[in-house]
Amino acid sequence: MTTMLDEEDVFALGPAGAVAAVRQALAGGLDPDGDVPRAVIPLAHGQGLLMPSESGGWFGVKIATVAPGNAARGLRRINATYLLHDSATLTPVALLDGVALTTLRTPAVSVAACLDRLYGLADAGGGLRLVVFGAGPQGEGHVATVRAHVPVADVTAVTRRGGPVPGWADRHTSADGAETAALVRRADVVVTATSAREPVVDGRLVRDGAVVLAVGSHEPTAREIDSALMGRATVLVESRETALREAGDVVMAMREGSLAPGSLVTMADLIGSRAVAPADRPLVVKTCGMAWQDLVVAVAAYRRKEGTPGERT
Repeated sequence: MTTMLDEEDVFALGPAGAVAAVRQALAGGLDPDGDVPRAVIPLAHGQGLLMPSESGGWFGVKIATVAPGNAARGLRRINATYLLHDSATLTPVALLDGVALTTLRTPAVSVAACLDRLYGLADAGGGLRLVVFGAGPQGEGHVATVRAHVPVADVTAVTRRGGPVPGWADRHTSADGAETAALVRRADVVVTATSAREPVVDGRLVRDGAVVLAVGSHEPTAREIDSALMGRATVLVESRETALREAGDVVMAMREGSLAPGSLVTMADLIGSRAVAPADRPLVVKTCGMAWQDLVVAVAAYRRKEGTPGERT
């Protein structure tokens, strides 16, 4: 029988559970560079995305659609469904809300990548100061996931025009305001979760030792982070192949001569202690979203629902 996991069931795993699932998978030897690239299919009114992955005795695939015209209809721009299978029999075991899964796993990947740095910043005393560019679900999700692991003292939401303060922030400012520049200068964590195609942060303002979580762009011609920051930071990616194919922040910084391909650090290297991120440089975590991330978080959510913790070999 196929188990159904709705939005509530998926979110019940929680940010800490999702981060643990990502880190455990990488520590156990999962190789992101072995993942199947997502397939993007042009459709009459948008695009479809197919994201399959197999690991640890499980196979899963997310089918997502992006319909730019849906906003005018009062409908969601992105819809998604996730189908999880047992690898041994290839029978479906669970059907998950794919939008909830994406909302949960994206910040989980960001925080899993930089968790040790966050702990170090927190140990320095006091709660962390966050500046979040973008007031949507991913901005909120990143704040919740950071809060699930370290104390947070202050959160600023930044958008192009400012506006009402979201419930998860302490203030809301406009991107071009002087106040925003001052807040970025002292921030411990900067999150960029926007639909922008040009940099939203002046990289010269980000202090040494700060963390930047860049999740909004996943096309080689779009970026949220400028070359000034990419050139002085340790740049951490999910997969070198994916970053060089899809991460405009990386691709354009290399094209402009600010970033060398060999300088990229992967999550697997850092979590496996095969690489280090110097504490006196900014740490940029640049993610595009990969199918293995959906898989490991979907499995964790399914196991929680079924009451069967542990890993399949």
